[in-house]
Amino acid sequence: MIHKHLIIRLMAAFMFFGAAFNIYGQGSLDAGKDLFKNYCASCHNKDMRSAATGPALGGAQAKWADDAALYAWIRNSQEMVKKGHPRAVEVWNQYKPTIMTAFPNLKDQEIADILAYVNGVYDGSYPAKKDVAAAQGAGAPAEKKNPLPLYLIIAGILALLALLLTKIISNLNQIAAAKEGHHVEAKSLAQILTSKGVITFLIFAAIILGAYTTVNKATELGRQEGYAPDQPIKFSHATHAGVNKIDCQYCHDSARRSKHSSIPSTNTCMNCHAAIKNGSTYGTAEITKIYASIGYDPSTSKYIENYDAKSEEEIKAIYTKWIGDEYKRVKEKADLDAEGEKIVAQQWADIKKSLTSDQKKKIQGPIEWVRIHNLPDHVYFNHAQHVTVGKVECQTCHGKVEEMEVLKQMSPLSMGWCVNCHRQTEVKFKDNPYYANYTRYHDELKSGKRTSVTVEDIGGLECQKCHY
Repeated sequence: MIHKHLIIRLMAAFMFFGAAFNIYGQGSLDAGKDLFKNYCASCHNKDMRSAATGPALGGAQAKWADDAALYAWIRNSQEMVKKGHPRAVEVWNQYKPTIMTAFPNLKDQEIADILAYVNGVYDGSYPAKKDVAAAQGAGAPAEKKNPLPLYLIIAGILALLALLLTKIISNLNQIAAAKEGHHVEAKSLAQILTSKGVITFLIFAAIILGAYTTVNKATELGRQEGYAPDQPIKFSHATHAGVNKIDCQYCHDSARRSKHSSIPSTNTCMNCHAAIKNGSTYGTAEITKIYASIGYDPSTSKYIENYDAKSEEEIKAIYTKWIGDEYKRVKEKADLDAEGEKIVAQQWADIKKSLTSDQKKKIQGPIEWVRIHNLPDHVYFNHAQHVTVGKVECQTCHGKVEEMEVLKQMSPLSMGWCVNCHRQTEVKFKDNPYYANYTRYHDELKSGKRTSVTVEDIGGLECQKCHY
């Protein structure tokens, strides 16, 4: 017992002096940037201020206030949770069941480099601002530079060199032939450009350029973190899933029983909004779009007969009357004033704009929501397999949707991101009949031979699982 307490005190002293004298060293921001991309970017937001699958990393050192503990957390977060470290438990309770990937092989200097880069991006000191314009744009995410113009310039230079070399060779052949007493007519530029060799080179270059563009675009498909398009209706997940605690699977019911997590139909919206007719933020402006889409008259609380056959003017009369009556009720006015008439006209214009398009001419019909999350056609993903069988929380992939006013893509949805999740995610074997036939793993868990089973163990890294 004495030895145990002595060891604990020595470790505490080591951690204290390590933090006090910064034995973990100063980090290199440039090196940290590469390390962040390799180890952290798949789960943490690059702006260091917003949470993603994992928490925002900006200010992490200050929150931990102990570099030694923070380093230990990065190497094996679950070990720190088991030891009961207060900050580790706090973060785990906030983000569970998502487990942070363990990085036991990261060296102290490498972690210091990552933290230096994180702090630099967080406080705005990295990258260094070269002018006022760059400083003004510091808040915006850095745009990815397109290398194509550079490649085109290089290709142009090489083409010119090839033409020059061809012309030189032609002249040398002419001189050599003249010395031997033969007459060889010099080729014109047009003849050189239409020669077999030049045409072959251009075809080869076109194939290479086309292949590069195709592969590059295919790789980037779906990797649009932060993508938050404007939707036809200003639907707030923060209000519905956050404030009102509506379960994700109430609206996205198919996620638990099919491959796709479909967008809920307007009928699902009407389960609540037949009674809730005024929104907490926009009043009648957004909810009326739902009514106009499905043909529900909120003034009479009845569905409109033969709604699909109604003209736009008839539909306009129904919903502008409703908007005007609600304005008068809220403002306690007997008639519409100038402000009320303006609001009615604006809301009707928004309804028409939101519910019609070049492809959908009529107001009646389904709402055309803008798709956010997308995977390439050659990737197989099954929502039911993850939600029902794997018991994966929606927030694991989609982030804290219940806090989003405007829904956005939080995860890269890249192959590497999926593979890392399969490597670290423990399968919920207990009381899960889907895994009853894995008798060997059940026996090993009971005997203590293993403490957990990951998705990797049950074939989660086999290519055929996602590409077949």
